[in-house]
Amino acid sequence: MQGKIIKGIAGFYDVAAGNTIYRCRAKGIFRNQKVKPLVGDWVEIEILDEKDREGNLTGILPRTNELIRPAVANVDQAIVVFAAKNPKPNYNLLDRFLMTMEKQGIPVIVCFNKKDLVKEKELAQLESIYEQCGHQVIFISAREGNGIDEIRDLIRGKTTVLAGPSGVGKSSLMNQLNPDANMEVGAVSRKIQRGRHTTRHSELIMIEEGTFVLDTPGFSSLFIDRFEEDEVKDYFQEFAPYAEQCRFQGCSHTHEPDCGVKKALEEGRISRIRYENYVNIYQELKEKRKW
Repeated sequence: MQGKIIKGIAGFYDVAAGNTIYRCRAKGIFRNQKVKPLVGDWVEIEILDEKDREGNLTGILPRTNELIRPAVANVDQAIVVFAAKNPKPNYNLLDRFLMTMEKQGIPVIVCFNKKDLVKEKELAQLESIYEQCGHQVIFISAREGNGIDEIRDLIRGKTTVLAGPSGVGKSSLMNQLNPDANMEVGAVSRKIQRGRHTTRHSELIMIEEGTFVLDTPGFSSLFIDRFEEDEVKDYFQEFAPYAEQCRFQGCSHTHEPDCGVKKALEEGRISRIRYENYVNIYQELKEKRKW
């Protein structure tokens, strides 16, 4: 039987096979092969006890991708949630997240919550900034239930990472998508009690059969030490049409004369918020390399 690992803790793995969740142990062969099962893995299991929903994990199917933070495999997309207001969006943090996901080939949907607190003009500005850099942008009000159906359509049949800083309404959104998300899953949840409430672990929430959401802890900063400063511009897609107009090949778009990107910035064709974040990240990596 095949299924998907939705939680792993203390050597046990909860595997969703259809609408049933089995508590499985990984066979020793994985340790011998130095392979660690990950949340999100599609796996093969053998059933030991159908009544108690117990089994063994016998094989891991090939992964399409693998994230390190959070530790999860086979992600189809990410939805990064920020508040349109209260708290004010941290655009630098948002751009770092977009870079991190793009480097790993994960499509990102930018979601601004609390749309009810912001005027239409401000929402239109946010939409133009992030659609210009190649991402779908949606606006919701989790408190009012506005836009939830659109998110349901976007996540259906996929494994989605839900991420964003604390206080932006991710929990409210999860409760809208699945009011039972925090409920224990019958008998399979009684097997492990030690440390279950204190251990921070990745867990996929099954919204419906075939639809999973990974709710990640709120992040306040993102380190980008896996990047070189010269590649940062590649993750600011809106620069590309104007980079061809730069006088120097390999222009960093920071200090060089006759820079097509800086000219587009002055003409209002590139977001100043995005450009300033680019320079900030570029300089951070350049300074780090010196050390």
